[in-house]
Amino acid sequence: MARLTSVFLDAGGVLVYPNWTRISAALARHGIVAAPEVLARAEPIAKKQIDEHTTVAATDDASRGWQYFNLILTAAGVPLSKETETALGELRAYHRERNLWELVPDGVAPALQALVDMQLRLAIVSNANGTLCAHLDRLGISRYAHCVLDSHEHGVEKPDPRLFRIALERTGATPETTIHVGDLYNIDVLGARAANIRGVLLDEQGQYDGVDCPRVRSLDELVTRIRDGEFGATR
Repeated sequence: MARLTSVFLDAGGVLVYPNWTRISAALARHGIVAAPEVLARAEPIAKKQIDEHTTVAATDDASRGWQYFNLILTAAGVPLSKETETALGELRAYHRERNLWELVPDGVAPALQALVDMQLRLAIVSNANGTLCAHLDRLGISRYAHCVLDSHEHGVEKPDPRLFRIALERTGATPETTIHVGDLYNIDVLGARAANIRGVLLDEQGQYDGVDCPRVRSLDELVTRIRDGEFGATR
């Protein structure tokens, strides 16, 4: 196994998550009751429904993203209506300007620092809307990364392997010395694999039994397994 030198990471669903409090408040303004914790529990169900080969092949990131929110509402027991569409429209406007994925779990920064301390070069490789670099600067995440790749800025989205190849060029890494960590099998794992990069699936809820790639339940587990040499020596 080649020495591990670089770790690529998806942003949404790995480092940052939707602001459930903001989403709940937007719904409440239109008379819809959906507590933040209820929306958060519904999210993994919606994400797994989106992560189908036929869906990925027939959509782009923007259209999948808002289909994903409709699925979250359905899984949370919220009927889709004119009111939910209006609320989601307000959230779309906010997302275009600021980025709705603004919740950073407590374990993210320590995990990124641990990877940096292992002298690994980090790159954030994400399907996004052109706001990601400024957004991650604002959240204090980009300081851990050698580079941040926003698909909107490069005109190509995962699972297209070209975005991963750009990341390899930016980091000076090679496919055999790199892993990519993402939360969607058909986008992150298969996209990385098409660029000859090993994909690691962040499967927090254990929904992907039997999948043909390594899985981790958290970034903390990822750090432990890298430190144990599972993906190649780091020194």
